[in-house]
Amino acid sequence: MLKSWKSKLDFNNSFVAKLHLCVEQYKSCFNYKSYSTPRFIAMNSNPSQGSDKSLEAMRHFSETYAQRTGTYFCVDPSVTAVVIEGLAKHKDDLGAPLCPCRHYEDKQAEAAAAYWNCPCVPMRERKECHCMLFLTPDNDFAGEQQHITFDDIRAVTSQPH
Repeated sequence: MLKSWKSKLDFNNSFVAKLHLCVEQYKSCFNYKSYSTPRFIAMNSNPSQGSDKSLEAMRHFSETYAQRTGTYFCVDPSVTAVVIEGLAKHKDDLGAPLCPCRHYEDKQAEAAAAYWNCPCVPMRERKECHCMLFLTPDNDFAGEQQHITFDDIRAVTSQPH
């Protein structure tokens, strides 16, 4: 029994380490500094951000999809904010909300293929969201929220390094 507990702990530590690395990568992509000390700058002055219109569309989509599928946003709201911002940026740049959490050799081709457009095929088929935007209630990182405000997203993604 102790061995089983230890292997689960090792898995959780590994998963937490991967999550931390993922969040750090998000932070660098969106000029994120710290959620606890927001510094507001002019709306949409950051070239890494999506337009206000696309951000609002992706925010509304995310809330609606979470409610419809019984999933929840990550317990860390900064993860939710940077993923939604990334979706909005891709919607502006590519015409489709391509998953911002993956590396692509050709983003335009991937957006056209639609496999990784949000909600991606793994999310639609198995409720597996690589970005940790839509989490099932049994996921250790699932929060209790299915809502996030436009201002909360911009407060995170408008942060200077």
